[in-house]
Order: sequence, then C-alpha cells, then structure tokens
Amino acid sequence: MTGAASAQVLAVEGLKKHFPVQRGLLRRTVAHVQAVDGVSFTIGAGETLCLVGESGCGKSTVGKLILRFIEPTEGRIMLGGTDIASLDPNTMRQYRRNAQMVFQDPYASLNPRLTAGTIVGEPLENFGEMGAAEREQRVAAVLERVGLRAEAMRKYPFEFSGGQRQRLGIARALAVNPALIIADEPVSALDVSVQAQVLNLLMDLQDEFKLAYLFISHDLGVVEHIGHRIAVMYLGKIVEVAPKEALFAAALHPYTQALIDAAPLPDPRVRRERLMIEGDVPSPINPPPGCRFHTRCPFAVARCRTEEPALRETVPGRLVACHLRRNGDVGPLGRQVP
Repeated sequence: MTGAASAQVLAVEGLKKHFPVQRGLLRRTVAHVQAVDGVSFTIGAGETLCLVGESGCGKSTVGKLILRFIEPTEGRIMLGGTDIASLDPNTMRQYRRNAQMVFQDPYASLNPRLTAGTIVGEPLENFGEMGAAEREQRVAAVLERVGLRAEAMRKYPFEFSGGQRQRLGIARALAVNPALIIADEPVSALDVSVQAQVLNLLMDLQDEFKLAYLFISHDLGVVEHIGHRIAVMYLGKIVEVAPKEALFAAALHPYTQALIDAAPLPDPRVRRERLMIEGDVPSPINPPPGCRFHTRCPFAVARCRTEEPALRETVPGRLVACHLRRNGDVGPLGRQVP
C-alpha cells in the first residue's frame, strides 16, 4: 500500500444533507434530520480515506452525496477540480465515470436477470465509447483482473459465491477506469477469510491504477488493514481526522478512543483499560448544543455544553474537534480545563 497521495482527486467542503420531517394532511415540514452537517475532507490519488463511526452517524449518506445519488442541501464536492454539487443532470453524467461505487450487499446490488458480462459491460455501454466486440474484450480483461475467469461472463449472479459476487461488483466499478471508488461496507457481508481476499484485491488495484478510495466502515480491524487516513464521524459531523498509525497509537477525541477500546482484542489473555461511554446517541432531528458528544463524554466541561468545537489542527497532520485538546497535545485526555 502506498503512502501519501500525490494529486488531489476529491475535495468535500461544508457538505450538508438535512432531510425534511413532514407531518399532517398537508405534509408540512416540521423539522429536519441533520444526517450530514458540515463535513469536509480531501482524498488524493492512491490514497484510502476511511470514514468510520456508529450506525446512523451519516457516513453512508456522505458516500451517496458525493455520487449525487441524493442531492446535497449545501456544500461543495470538487471532483477532479470541478464542483459537481451544482451541475445539471446532463453535465453530471459526464463526470459519473470518474467516481464509482462498490455496495455493501453483493447479493442485492447485482441484477439477478443479467449475466456477469452484461453487468460489468453496462457502464461501458452507457458511455457508448466501445463497440460490442471491444466491450466484450474489456469485460473479460476486467473480470480476470479481479480474479474471475473470462468464461464467467456467461454466468448469472446466483451461480457465484458471496466473495465472487463482490469481485463482480468491483469489476463493474473498475470497468470505466474511475479515479475514485466509494466502497460502502464492501466486506461486512462476507466471511472473514473472504474479507481478507477482497481487501487485498482492493489494495492491489489501488497500487496498480492509483485509485482513490473512500472506504466506509464500522469495523476498525478492516480500517486498520486498508486505510491511509481515518476520519471519524459522530452524529453528522467529523470529530477527528488522522493518519492511521497515529490514530491507533493515540486517539485525540474521546469518541475515537471509545471506538478503539470497544474493538475486541485477538488475545483473550490481554487486558486493557477501556474508556466507557454511556447513554444513547442523541436524535439528529434535535442534536444537543455545543459539542454533540458532550451528553456521553466522561470529560465534558461547561464549555462543551454551549460552544461547538471547530475541527482544527492541533498536531501536524491531525485534526480534532474537542475543546479539551490544546496545540501539541497527544497524551491521554484528562479533566483539564481549556
């Protein structure tokens, strides 16, 4: 796996998605679900940014917004230097080949009525750049590159195992030579042994084609294997961004530390002190004022309850949204007052 990225492929700035809550016979909007509320990050060529957090934090919504499967409420999505958030549908179509998606469920994301060759060749046909014979050669080559034989083109999805189906989904995303692939929990539905094979395939493809990945996951073990940088989301906002090694060595945000502590250790004889958080995640319809994590944070002070912390660089290359973190502070978080 390569290190730092070279050229910037994606830049997201102030991205928001607020879903209206409608009630009554007239379907009046009475509130908004703040699913994504001001998210910003960048991804470079050959880089994997992992977006992690609890279920419902908004990470999958971010992926859908970047591909404009759903329309953003606010913000910029710079893909290859162009803000695609405001493009009309006809113009947007030309940019769709630059960003593709690998879905979570390899069983539901493939049309059972189409052969593997048709599924992988469909994106090529949509852009109309190849004749039938050339398209068939391209499909065969892509299938072989992801570990499937060329004769698999004539098979239907039900004839493949779960891991093979996900390879088929990867081949479909790879067919049009995208610069960015958004992988939304791509291995969570697979057996552990198959997960490793698919992850290694994604890493090999990245090295070969300098692909940029937005890898969405809740599994920190998977993230530690494939990621370069990690962005942690909580209740619609990013609370920490750091290189993988630095984050796992010393998380700066208490929510990040709680996520790491909640992951099981492979050796049952090893014991460690855990940062325990209590309570439920607040409703995104009415998020708490100040820091959104303060209702569950064991270190919260008065300032946390009234003033929202900015996502800022406290250590070179690391961003954190926490009032209790001073510049240069990388040690364990205590009850200090800013």
